[in-house]
Amino acid sequence: MGDELFEHKTKSELTREEAAQRLHELADAIARHNEVSFVENNKTVRVDIPPRVKLKVEIERGVEESELGIEITW
Repeated sequence: MGDELFEHKTKSELTREEAAQRLHELADAIARHNEVSFVENNKTVRVDIPPRVKLKVEIERGVEESELGIEITW
């Protein structure tokens, strides 16, 4: 893909356990394969993850809705 911008966003409603499973799968891909893969328009895009990254965790707690944000950058 070269220098093309690739952006992949998904949003779905899951059980707590299903969400945890997706996070486990993502963490395993990063730890074991040093990359993550996404499929969009029948094309697989692989993103290499370097040995050192920045990890940001944000928690917002509200009355009706709360949010946990996890961001990995390099």
